[in-house]
Amino acid sequence: MSAALPGSRDLPASQYDLSTYWGRVRHAADISDPRMLFTGTKGLEQAKELVSAYKQGKVHDMTPDLWKAKKIIDSTLHPDTGEPVFLPFRMSSFVLSNLVVTAGMLQPGLGTAGTLGWQIANQSLNVAINNANANKSTPLSLGTMAKSYFLAVSASCGVALGLNAVVPRLKNISPGTRTILSRLVPFAAVATAGALNVFLMRGEEIRRGIDVYPVRSEEEKAQQEKKGEDASPQSLGKSKTAAKIAVGETALSRVCNATPVMVVPPLLLVGLQRTKWLQQRPRMTTPVNLGLILGTSLFALPLALGVFPQRQAISAKSLEPEFWEKGGKDGMVEFNRGI
Repeated sequence: MSAALPGSRDLPASQYDLSTYWGRVRHAADISDPRMLFTGTKGLEQAKELVSAYKQGKVHDMTPDLWKAKKIIDSTLHPDTGEPVFLPFRMSSFVLSNLVVTAGMLQPGLGTAGTLGWQIANQSLNVAINNANANKSTPLSLGTMAKSYFLAVSASCGVALGLNAVVPRLKNISPGTRTILSRLVPFAAVATAGALNVFLMRGEEIRRGIDVYPVRSEEEKAQQEKKGEDASPQSLGKSKTAAKIAVGETALSRVCNATPVMVVPPLLLVGLQRTKWLQQRPRMTTPVNLGLILGTSLFALPLALGVFPQRQAISAKSLEPEFWEKGGKDGMVEFNRGI
């Protein structure tokens, strides 16, 4: 994110150990922190000035204010373009943006029209988020985006409507089991279409490849800083193998995020609806459902984002032959996986 800012000095990637899962979870919690949405244009400019001062050697040590500035930049700017991601589609807005459509999809007894409407709304949001946070080294044309959007929506609605038709016809199961299965239909639809959505919206990356960069040693970074050169490494070229890894991992992380959000709240709600407290207060069903969704989403998102590193480093030998002899430190190359 900070690579696009002027200066020859690299910032630390994170204040947490990104080689560990929990380090990545804590880093993802910073990126997806909803409080970052309150940062205005002035706050972003101040953060960019402070980070630029560090990269230019005017500030020598990482201070609490500098870590906060980096958090603002990491949660606001796209790592490839250096431009702010449109606010509703940032990871810091992910939970809130999804809260409305998730609550809508989890409503019981929606019917065909309601199911279609909410699935279309959900996939429209997914398309926007996936496109806004994708690797930008391979631009997606408007025509490809439109085609991918309609395919993703069709798949989502097909799964949802198909399962809605199958569950009521299941025999030899209790009414309670049938109720639980019906509540899990949105999860199956969202998980399936969510993963497919990523592949469709980022299919151009797989077809054309994404930029990969050599992993630099600390000595190389120090020499580059001493020469006053741009801290951003030069691309070694586009790799289709790296793109497949990036898109596949992002799709899997979407499933990891959808699983608790679409499974835990509806199952808990089934149990709560059997209690006297909620039976005596039926109007509280929707607020309770929203609260369950919000709480689960805030907890689940960093866990899902932390499954894979955003800045992925792998052996050059894992890519196409033209990259085998171009690896940096320990023969490694890196690329932006996207979120």
